[in-house]
Amino acid sequence: MKIDSHQHFWRYNPSSHAWIDSTMGVLKKDFLPEDLEPLLQNHELEGCVAVQADQSDAETDFLLKCAEEHPFIKGVVGWLDLCAEDIEEKLQLYSKNPLLKGLRHIVQDEPDDYFMLRPEFLRGISLLEKYGLTYDILIFPKHLSSALELVKLFPNQPFVVDHIAKPKINGKIEPCWEHYMNQLGQQDHVYCKASGMVTEAKWGKWSKSDFIPYLDVVFQSFGAERIMFGSDWPVCLLSAEYKQVNCILTQYLTKYPRESRKQVMGLTAEKFYKL
Repeated sequence: MKIDSHQHFWRYNPSSHAWIDSTMGVLKKDFLPEDLEPLLQNHELEGCVAVQADQSDAETDFLLKCAEEHPFIKGVVGWLDLCAEDIEEKLQLYSKNPLLKGLRHIVQDEPDDYFMLRPEFLRGISLLEKYGLTYDILIFPKHLSSALELVKLFPNQPFVVDHIAKPKINGKIEPCWEHYMNQLGQQDHVYCKASGMVTEAKWGKWSKSDFIPYLDVVFQSFGAERIMFGSDWPVCLLSAEYKQVNCILTQYLTKYPRESRKQVMGLTAEKFYKL
């Protein structure tokens, strides 16, 4: 199955989507399943994984409803407050829905760079395996050391690093980013999404070759069997059209054998999220 492992849906609301600032006018509207479906079909993708963009139970409910109504949405990565005292009760409730595949917290926006190592957050993460849920790690490079500590604490918990940890795509690979991506790649239960790169480059002024050194690091660190394609639609529209995002990876993959291409373009996501 060919899968887009990372995209979002929303009914635009300035308060709940406050992260969409004045430079992001293209995102200030509704993006719904019927908008994405033809894009998937045009690129011969059979389905997608919908990922939370707002931190609320209502967001998770909304995405699950979208998935229930649109069979091409194969799974949902939602949000629940992992630091809450009643997190296990919430997990018991939400995990009954087979379309919920995992959770994500927007760690990149937390003022505490060590948020992932807080006892209350670790307690929440410790419960995910019991309920068969994955965890998407959304961070900046400055959080990578904490991410490595986190994943080492839970060797049986499936993790995936979103957006290759969001390095600046400027032709200058930071040794620290490369080091920690390599270390994370050595953890067999950690995967990586080749996603979100175009918005870390100069918006609309990049070339495909700009991404090659970064993809080289990711593929050397994780291997094709633990990398999955994600468009990050509609956020990608700030810098590229869907077809351009897809082309960056499919063109890069031409040097890899057919089986590796199949893994990155769907089989890895299918395995990780149990689609």
